[in-house]
Amino acid sequence: MQLTGIHHLTAITADASGNNRFYTETLGLRRVKKTVNQDDTSAYHLFFADGAGTPGTDITFFDWPAARERRGTHSISRTGLRVAEASLEFWAARLADLGVSTGRVAALDGRASLDVEDPEGQRLRLVAAPDPAGQPWDRSPVPAEHQIRGLGPITISVPDLAPTEAVLTQAMNMRKVRDYASPDGEGQIHVFQMGDGGAAAELHVAVQPGLPVARQGAGGVHHVAFRVPDPAALTEWTARLRGLRVPNSGEVERYYFRSLYFREPGGNLFELATDGPGFDVDEPRETMGQGLSLPPFLEGRRAAIEAGLKPLD
Repeated sequence: MQLTGIHHLTAITADASGNNRFYTETLGLRRVKKTVNQDDTSAYHLFFADGAGTPGTDITFFDWPAARERRGTHSISRTGLRVAEASLEFWAARLADLGVSTGRVAALDGRASLDVEDPEGQRLRLVAAPDPAGQPWDRSPVPAEHQIRGLGPITISVPDLAPTEAVLTQAMNMRKVRDYASPDGEGQIHVFQMGDGGAAAELHVAVQPGLPVARQGAGGVHHVAFRVPDPAALTEWTARLRGLRVPNSGEVERYYFRSLYFREPGGNLFELATDGPGFDVDEPRETMGQGLSLPPFLEGRRAAIEAGLKPLD
C-alpha cells in the first residue's frame, strides 16, 4: 500500500474576496470549485488549482472570520507550489511588480525556491521542479510556461520527531530519505517520501521544540491531504489505520472525492483522499468554479445557503 503524493492542502482565510483575487489574479491559478464547507455552510470552500483541477494541484480555503494565525509548532507551516525550473526569476519579477514581498531565489534541499506570503501571511514557497506536470489554464494572467503546476513539498512543524516519524513510516508507509538544515537556522528538516517521490510526493518535517504551540487562524493551514487512487484503496487504508489503532474519522463522502481524517502525534490534521470523481462531476469542465456548486445532500438548502454568502466577484 502506497500513498501516491500530495492531494490537496486546505488553509483558512478571513477575506474570501481578497483571497480569490490573490490566487487567481496574482498567482494565476484557476478557481476550479466554488462551494461551501460541508460541515459549516456559512463558509465558502474555495479550490484553486491547475487548468483541469488535477489531483495534487489544488490549494483550498475555508472562509472563516478568524483572527490571524499565531505561528508555532504543531502546525503545517509551509506550502510548496511547483513551477518549471526556469520560472523563478519570472516569478520574482512578477511579484515585485505587483508589490508582493518575497525572499530571494535560493537553493534549498537541492532545489531552487522562492518564499512568498499571501496578504494574510499564508506561507508559500515556489519550488523549481524538473517536471512540474499539471495542466495550464488558458485564461490565466500568467503565461503557460510559468504557471504553477501543483503542490509540494509540504512542511509541517512538530516538537519531537520520533512519534510523528513512527506514524509516517509504520502506518502511512512513507520512506525517510534525507535531512537538510532549516533555512531559518532552527534545526534539521527531515524528508519523507511517498510513491515515486519527487517534490509532489514529499512531506518535510521540521523539528522545532523551542517554538510556542501554534494557534490556528487566518493565514494558517487547516489540514493536508494525501492521494489514494480510488475508494477501494481508501477502504484498505481505513482498515489499516483501525488495525493499528490510529483514531480516525472513518470514511467521509465529500462528493468530489472520498476522504479519511486523522491526526498525527504532532497534532497536525491529515486526510487521505481519492483522486476521483473530480471537480467536473457536477458541472462542465469548461465552466467549473464559476457558479456555486453544492453536493446533492445540500442542494435542497441552496436558497438559504446562497443568502448567507457574500459575493466574491
